[in-house]
Amino acid sequence: MKKDQPYRCGLVPALAVIGGKWKALILWELNSQPRRFGELRRLVQGISEKMLIQQLREMEADGFVHREVFYEVPPRVEYSVTPLGASLNAALEPLCAWGEQHMQEIEACQQP
Repeated sequence: MKKDQPYRCGLVPALAVIGGKWKALILWELNSQPRRFGELRRLVQGISEKMLIQQLREMEADGFVHREVFYEVPPRVEYSVTPLGASLNAALEPLCAWGEQHMQEIEACQQP
């Protein structure tokens, strides 16, 4: 994550990290246990393989996700949250609870 100016509000770096549709969902699915790529692809419904690869690489570079390669036959790769990623997941918990509490209201407002 690159920035041009210092942050003035803690919300800015938090949203920069989870910006977009997929990163928070991926991080959330990794919260409970390490996951393999195919498992993540099934859990994060609607994400393309290309987008999942891109998002995982970015989150690994930003220090939120750890990628571990197991050199066995066949090779296996697992993704897990780092302590930094776990702390972000903890911050997302109240937002998730709020979304669950207001889900029906939000869906009703978004109906054409």
